[in-house]
Amino acid sequence: MSTKPLKRIHLAAHFPGVNNTTVWSDPAAGSHIDFDSFVHFAQTAERAKFDFLFLAEGLRLREQGGEIYDLDVVGRPDTFTVLAALAAVTERLGLTGTINSTFNEPYEVARQFASLDHLSDGRSAWNVVTSWDAFTGENFRRGGFLPREDRYSRAREFLATATELFDSWDGTEIVADAGSGTFLRDARAGAFRHQGRHFDIEGRFNVPRSPQGRPVIFQAGDSDEGREFAASSADAIFGRYGTLGEGRAFYADVKGRLAKYGRTRDQLKILPAATFVLGDTDAEAQELAHEVRRLQVSGQSAIKYLEHVWNRDLSAYDPDGPLPEIDPEPGENTVALGRASVRQFSDPLATARQWRELAAAKNLSIRELVIATTSRQTFVGSAATVADRIDTLVQADAADGFILVPHITPGGLDVFADTVVPLLQERGVFRTDYEGTTLRDHLGLAVPEPVAGRAAGRATDS
Repeated sequence: MSTKPLKRIHLAAHFPGVNNTTVWSDPAAGSHIDFDSFVHFAQTAERAKFDFLFLAEGLRLREQGGEIYDLDVVGRPDTFTVLAALAAVTERLGLTGTINSTFNEPYEVARQFASLDHLSDGRSAWNVVTSWDAFTGENFRRGGFLPREDRYSRAREFLATATELFDSWDGTEIVADAGSGTFLRDARAGAFRHQGRHFDIEGRFNVPRSPQGRPVIFQAGDSDEGREFAASSADAIFGRYGTLGEGRAFYADVKGRLAKYGRTRDQLKILPAATFVLGDTDAEAQELAHEVRRLQVSGQSAIKYLEHVWNRDLSAYDPDGPLPEIDPEPGENTVALGRASVRQFSDPLATARQWRELAAAKNLSIRELVIATTSRQTFVGSAATVADRIDTLVQADAADGFILVPHITPGGLDVFADTVVPLLQERGVFRTDYEGTTLRDHLGLAVPEPVAGRAAGRATDS
């Protein structure tokens, strides 16, 4: 009787911020902008032999009622600046940055990632995202120009164009022969031309081929378009599902799309984001988890969150009281600008009905309802319980691993590194040391060969 070999678990760490997962008011919390915080977080992840560190991105400060929303962390330093600096204080940890394909240009983004890959000796990764709202676009020259339905069209061409730039060098051009005085074998290196719906560019890419050839490509969309984009072009996709049933369904769906693009199942990693609360016992962890949720959802935060659905000022309401009797105010003009949650409530009247039914059935206040409907704690328990749960989900093909999001910055990852990781290593499902030097090595991904003839103006050698 054959037994399925154990899968190796992939673990990564998301430096939190630009969200309301982080409990910045906790005495243990530190700065979200001081470089020391990034160093501590990254070096903890590397000490635990994680695959990579991940930075999200916020291109505009979120607003509510026309004012900056200041109940969670606001602001984020430039992604490339932080990752380039971290490359100097880490040796093996992958460095993943979220860079928008709606308001940037392929040449500059390709140049930045190729440079980061050189600086880090092959540890760069790009999370390709789109921007969905004109509010964010107001910060840019082309603000709001792109219809929402076209965002994946531009993203696909953006990535394809950047790939053409990466592949305009094949890695054999530089000979640097001092004796003959020859530096380049091929003086046509870096030539490219792209003509398409969104981009019409021609020139020479000025960064030679980097250690990974191209950065590892991540994608984060959960829509049908997003899943298809990941299956065709990404090396990894961030999943939303940390439960067995939903995780397996997502895993099977996305992996099942790979074959039509000539790809195998191991060429795309599925890595859901996951939060965790650890205790000496499962009961202690449950108590801590309840306290964390109360800190994440203050009374003020609960009212502000409710305003996302009601689309009206609810500041006069008691967060420990019942839901408003008035109905939401539907419409495109929202009181909460730049918030992803606004997209989740496309039918606010239906959402309000569902919440009223839930609140009545369980006798929930506004704050209790928000806590119940926005739970973010994926793994809660002792180190042994959490290790077992992670391993179970990965072996059951609900995920290939997880991107951990601690609620304390920068030290929130420490306890996981010190207690859960050793248990996974004892099971033989997580590395005890890095076996390669690049992020592609960590993820088990091959270095892509440059596509022959991809760049215009480069004749094939005979």
